[in-house]
Amino acid sequence: MTRRAATSLPCLQGPAAWNRILPEAPTSAILAQDIRADITIVGAGFAGLSAARRLTQIDSGLKVVVLDALPVAESSAGRNSGFMIDLPHELTSEDYAGAGDDRALIALNRHAIAFARAAVDDYQIDANYFDPAGKINGAASAKAVAHNKSYAEHLASLGEDYELLDGKQMAEITGSAHYSAGLYTPGTVMLQPAGYIRGLAAGLRRQGVKIFEESPVSAFSRTGNGWTVTTPEGSVSTQKIILTVNGHLESFGFERNRLLQLFLFAVMTPELDGDALKKLGGHSRWGITPSDPMGTTLRRIDAGQGGNRIVTRTCAVLKPNMRLSQAHVVRAAKVMQQKFDRRFPQLAGLRMEHKWAGHLCLSLNGVAVMRELANGVYSGCVQNGLGTARGTLTGIGAAELACGVESTVTRHFGGEARPRKLPPRPFREIGANAVLRFKERRAAEE
Repeated sequence: MTRRAATSLPCLQGPAAWNRILPEAPTSAILAQDIRADITIVGAGFAGLSAARRLTQIDSGLKVVVLDALPVAESSAGRNSGFMIDLPHELTSEDYAGAGDDRALIALNRHAIAFARAAVDDYQIDANYFDPAGKINGAASAKAVAHNKSYAEHLASLGEDYELLDGKQMAEITGSAHYSAGLYTPGTVMLQPAGYIRGLAAGLRRQGVKIFEESPVSAFSRTGNGWTVTTPEGSVSTQKIILTVNGHLESFGFERNRLLQLFLFAVMTPELDGDALKKLGGHSRWGITPSDPMGTTLRRIDAGQGGNRIVTRTCAVLKPNMRLSQAHVVRAAKVMQQKFDRRFPQLAGLRMEHKWAGHLCLSLNGVAVMRELANGVYSGCVQNGLGTARGTLTGIGAAELACGVESTVTRHFGGEARPRKLPPRPFREIGANAVLRFKERRAAEE
């Protein structure tokens, strides 16, 4: 392999709302010259910035450059729900229980959380952006309650803590009578994801890592013993490359027809005034994942995280070409408005301030792509919908792999199989979206 050219760039509909509700970010630094680096990271999200931090830990003398097509926190880091989950969270299962060695995966997820917590301390990131509050699996139907009980039994077999909540407790926490039961687990960290990522980038810059935003990589090519990474206005001559572009790994020609390019949608309320807060009641911060993985995720945040707001996330669509129209967002927003109104009739009709789409990448067999792709080119991609923890881990692993460091992270991901091949198009898109619609209808109350 001598040259790889990107066939597409990130194209996400709607604002990165987590970023928009924070104070205005500093002006982007754009790569506008030819520079040199020891290692160049493509992607400034959870994986890319975690890789940069791990590189500084391994060798503080390395010249590290990070490139991103968008401003920091405008891509997936500003579009997810902000759950950094320690326990098994297998999105293709009925109740999140994994099919493999869950104890090993829990240990890895907690390694990612500890890594992030240390970054918060070292870089003096606002503690509101990294809240170890735990989360709740909400259940509205008898089937969902059964899912929770099944998952609780699984957690008990692993020796993990949890608390089963009844409908009254759920209403006291959320202000909603929608849920008949819940399953609280204490290990999840609730992030203000854009705030955390901004703080991580600022800390890395103070350590000498050069981060260039709005500098999309159009290609990289072999030059002597290293590589040249090209952007519209500049280039980087580098010994090694780490790709942390999640599903856009396929844009560079890797793992074609093996990656599921999925989009989820979310809406966010305007800041709730005193009257709305009085009507709502409940606690000022909480996070709910649905007992059925195809249900609706909810977050309530407060002034420390960007204002008193509620975030609703649901609806999924598979788009192999990674291109959405605004019509997809409009359709999903209507569904989410209905779900919000059912959960909070006291606030029914409240118009959402932000509506957006976020890009996920999954593999059929649930594996990541964390390995050396070519001589000196490494990958920390394919997070399977678990970008905060899994992205952190694959970023750490890619950095360690690039430096010849062996760890539990490199052994775990290095031992995974390749992503399985997908059915041919158009059957892939038609079939997958039909299944998604069916599962969404089945999980409608959740």
